[in-house]
Parts: sequence; C-alpha cells; structure tokens
Amino acid sequence: MRTAIVTGRDLPPRGVSSRAEFDAVATNNGGRVHLGEDLRTSARFGPGDLEAVLAHELDGARVVLFTEDDLYVQLPPGRDPEPWMLARQARPLAEAPHAEVTKVGFWHPDVAGFAARLRASHPHLVVTGGQAPYPEFLTITPTGAHKAAALSLIAEALDIPLERTVAFGDSDNDEVMLELAGYAVQVGTLPLLTRHADVQVAGHGELGAYLNAVAERLEQRAALAPS
Repeated sequence: MRTAIVTGRDLPPRGVSSRAEFDAVATNNGGRVHLGEDLRTSARFGPGDLEAVLAHELDGARVVLFTEDDLYVQLPPGRDPEPWMLARQARPLAEAPHAEVTKVGFWHPDVAGFAARLRASHPHLVVTGGQAPYPEFLTITPTGAHKAAALSLIAEALDIPLERTVAFGDSDNDEVMLELAGYAVQVGTLPLLTRHADVQVAGHGELGAYLNAVAERLEQRAALAPS
C-alpha cells in the first residue's frame, strides 16, 4: 500500500505528517507535489492573474499570499496578526514577490460573491471555499492546481491505476479528487460531495475507527495470501 497527503494547506498538517511516512505530499490544493524529496511540480500564477485576484474590492479582508518559503499578509486596521502568522514570521503583502506566489487566501464575509465574480472573469483559476464548511474563507490557486491533478500525478508516478486509488475528503476542494478516485470516502455530510462518495464517515472523530477497520482487513488479507 502507498500513501499520500493531499491538502489545501501550504504545509502538510504536522499532526499527520509527524506520525507516518508518506510516499507523496501535495500541498496548496495540489499545486505543489513532492514524491519523497523530489519536487515534481509547483504551480505559479500566470501573467495578470495574481493582479486580478488582488483587485478584490473586499473591504476589511484578511489576505495572505503564499510562496514556497514565506507568507505575506494584509490585515484590516487594528487587526492583530494571527498566532500562526507570527509563528511563520509573516511579512507585509507589499513585499510579496508576485512571480513566486503559489496560493492566495481570503477571510471576509463576502468571499462567496468575490468567488462568483472571479470564476466568471478568470475561469482558468482554481477557486475553492466561500461555502460550507468554510463560508468566510476563500482559496485561489493557479491553473491546474487542484487535488484531482495531484492525485493523477501521484498515481502515475507510483504506477498505481486510478481505479485502485482511495481518496478522503470533507470540503469543496476535495470534490474533483473524490470524483476521480477509484474509491471515494466522504468525511462529513457536505451535499456537494455525497454524489461522489462510495462510503460516508460521519466526521473526523469517526475517521480513525474507519481507518483502523480498513487496516485490520488489509492485515487479514495479507495473512491469508500465499507466501
């Protein structure tokens, strides 16, 4: 069995990556993919795309630009940086090197409206969030930087047919990956994902028990296999 992390974050969740070794890690919604220590892809915004994203008209929004090594933030007046921003030594948005930006995040009550406008004007960009379970958070990644692309790249690199892949997801950025995977496990009850799910797990609290049951079945199958 081969395993991979595919996450919308720019770094893999520490609580997951510290507990096991993974054959591949995809971050930024699949825009950056490592196979072991080998960087296979790192998507960047095309000419004019980042400028269009930053022309958002969301007064009072918190905005974060991510590069491979740093993050750059713009906060409304009087708003203190979040602890994770301080821990990552975030710098002012104005200092961001536009050619190196790999992802943009917005926090604002009207991100759904902005997402609709951006999808209409720049349909090639990957826009996720702005709906349950993250109605006030929006992520924009470059063309092709989505989880289905990451799953396809990883499966090909590991010589695994897509129909033999299993994917887990709980939010809208997982939809394209669950649709592509050979077997889709939905975590939670988001209606958007239900149509793609082969099985549904009630929530993250129940996911551990589900994975343990899968591991036990695999061990039993391996024990019965001829040596």
